Amino acid sequence: MSAAVSSECIDNSSCRLRVGSATSLHGTPPHHQMKAPPPGSGIQRPNKPCCFCWCCCCSCSCLAVKGSQDSSSKGKDSNNLDSFNCDGEPPPTLEEIRCWGKSFDKLMRSSAGRKVFRDFLRCEYSEENILFWLACEELKKESNPDVVEEKARFIYEDYISILSPKEVSLDSRVREIVNKNMVAPTPHTFDEAQLQIYTLMHRDSYPRFINSALFKQLAQLGNNNGDGGASAGASGTATPTTAAQRKQSNA
Repeated sequence: MSAAVSSECIDNSSCRLRVGSATSLHGTPPHHQMKAPPPGSGIQRPNKPCCFCWCCCCSCSCLAVKGSQDSSSKGKDSNNLDSFNCDGEPPPTLEEIRCWGKSFDKLMRSSAGRKVFRDFLRCEYSEENILFWLACEELKKESNPDVVEEKARFIYEDYISILSPKEVSLDSRVREIVNKNMVAPTPHTFDEAQLQIYTLMHRDSYPRFINSALFKQLAQLGNNNGDGGASAGASGTATPTTAAQRKQSNA
């Protein structure tokens, strides 16, 4: 059977066939729309658009997908490096990174460690804890009474006031001490509150941090930098946190 072609229209820019209702499966469309039928089959199927054809009809998006995959992989690598970009300081050594998993004090004394820990707390919606702690540390460096009072007021409004969306969790005893100290603010007005928040982060957030994918990824990056296999295996995951585990590792 043959296709019943009603008319053929030819112009300078394209070639179109208007096919009537009597079209059969054995019609012969333009060669760039059909590919050779499979062996033993009389059915002709439309040709799959070529990614490298010069015409504008190609709708394949494989090149765009590949580009997005490349950019996403580069983004992952840059994010890992950004975690160590802290105030222009050099990135921490592998030994320092491992110490973060052993000591919360060492983590908080490291500017890079504080930044990574802050990123983790942000994911847990508790970033206000470390922000309050950092604000208290800055207050302790001030000696001018006017500046001390101004900064103390800001800290109280941002982290102590029950009306603040960034209010930290303090018990009634510590909150009462802070209220009394605010009558005449000093660089140590928030010492009790700062210690309580520090302890809260140590006991509550820190164990989850050292077992998180974020910290383990940083340890794996360190392991890829060429340390010994035994050393990397011992420190690439969460380090011993109990007395029994530390005694066993020392033995």
